[in-house]
Amino acid sequence: MSKKILIVEDTEDNRQILRDLLGMAGYDLVEAHDGAQGVAQAIEHKPDLILMDIQMPVMDGYEATRRIKADPALKAIPVIAVTSYALSGDEDKARAAGCDGYIAKPFSPRLMLAKVREILG
Repeated sequence: MSKKILIVEDTEDNRQILRDLLGMAGYDLVEAHDGAQGVAQAIEHKPDLILMDIQMPVMDGYEATRRIKADPALKAIPVIAVTSYALSGDEDKARAAGCDGYIAKPFSPRLMLAKVREILG
């Protein structure tokens, strides 16, 4: 049984890049276009990993991660912030919200896949 990854990302091009990369690596994918939808998809699908954009409409990735980590049924799911917010202190903010990892955009597909494999085993 392949591992399920939830991609929470508001930009279609970025979702497509992740879809191509992770789909070809054999992962099952679920997608959400904003933070609120991401929380709902996490509840419904209970993925093995969540890739969370930070700057999104409706609900940002910080708040979506806080809500996911506050849910006892979801809190063990690792969340990686995948964001163009790469200024000093942004990784600390992501981790304070509950993110287990941080990848800055634009990311190397090879490094993204390595990080996903490291977390999912």
